[in-house]
Amino acid sequence: MNTRHIAVHAAAAALFSLALASCGGGDGSPTSPSPNPGGGGGGTPVTTSTITITSAGVDNKNVAIAVGTKVTFVNNDTRSHEMSSNPHPVHTECPELNIGQLLPGQRRESQALGTARTCGFHDHENPGDTSLQGSVTIR
Repeated sequence: MNTRHIAVHAAAAALFSLALASCGGGDGSPTSPSPNPGGGGGGTPVTTSTITITSAGVDNKNVAIAVGTKVTFVNNDTRSHEMSSNPHPVHTECPELNIGQLLPGQRRESQALGTARTCGFHDHENPGDTSLQGSVTIR
């Protein structure tokens, strides 16, 4: 995520906090923000999350999701990738993320992540490429 994206997210979070602080009451009904299908690094966990792979790497390096959520990996690169949980080569940290080989243009959903924890992921075919590494935080 570049500095501009971080600044935009920080500004949005500040405005959201200000809006919540100024509400001061209501009927007691719970409210929740709209899910962000693209995931993200912080804030409220979402119920769906997509990580897109391109020639530049993964677009969401740090995703926060709710317990029981699945992650969808989309391969928009021209070569295949095999997204797997850490550590390489055993992939035992979060086996739910071990989705197998994704050919160009394919998408695949992980198994539901049912335990609160943080799981690192990488491309098994390119384990040292940091642009293809990230984490999923399950809350």
